[in-house]
Amino acid sequence: MATFILVPGAWHGAWAFEAVTPLLERAGHTVHALTLTGLRPDDDAATVAGANLDTHADDVLGLLDRARITDATLVGHSYGGMVISAAADRAGGRVSRLVHLDAYVPRDGQSCWSLTTESYRQSFVDGAADTGYAVRPPLRAPRGGDPRRRPHPLASLVQTIRLTGAADQVPRRDFIYCSGWEDGTPFAALRARLQADPDWHVHDLPTAHNAMREAPSAVARLLI
Repeated sequence: MATFILVPGAWHGAWAFEAVTPLLERAGHTVHALTLTGLRPDDDAATVAGANLDTHADDVLGLLDRARITDATLVGHSYGGMVISAAADRAGGRVSRLVHLDAYVPRDGQSCWSLTTESYRQSFVDGAADTGYAVRPPLRAPRGGDPRRRPHPLASLVQTIRLTGAADQVPRRDFIYCSGWEDGTPFAALRARLQADPDWHVHDLPTAHNAMREAPSAVARLLI
């Protein structure tokens, strides 16, 4: 059985996987869903302001240490792809599989900022205008988005990732492309690149970005 560590995207917490987690657990797997530093309800302003990509990679590494996990499957949604890449690169062989769920797959020296679209970059700037360090959740039509979303640490979105190549040695790497939001996805070119790379397994889901909510059973099947 696998040990899954589920890393949410920007503005979200462990609750983003609430429909997927029980499906994995009922299949006999161990599941740890994370809420990253700066996204927890009791985090103060200093914690949010100080959290960056390194902080979030350390959240994953700290869990590996505490739970004594030596064979982890890291699943990252959206921004979470940055986090699992950084963590896997520093995990010392304790990660056996990476799953980028409609998520960024960075190369050394890239950032969420550099990899995303101009539309998202503008939303980061506009969303951080109030504080200068935390990006407000974007508005989502027609219902405004989940009320549990929280402002996301800006530093984590703009910090460049440092990769040694160790993450490229993870035995299995999967990319799940959500094809139901072609007008807004920043991942179309990434999908094409990874499809041409024999080291990657690429899957398509006909959902919008938050596949965990729209199609939890399909996501769980792909993870299993």
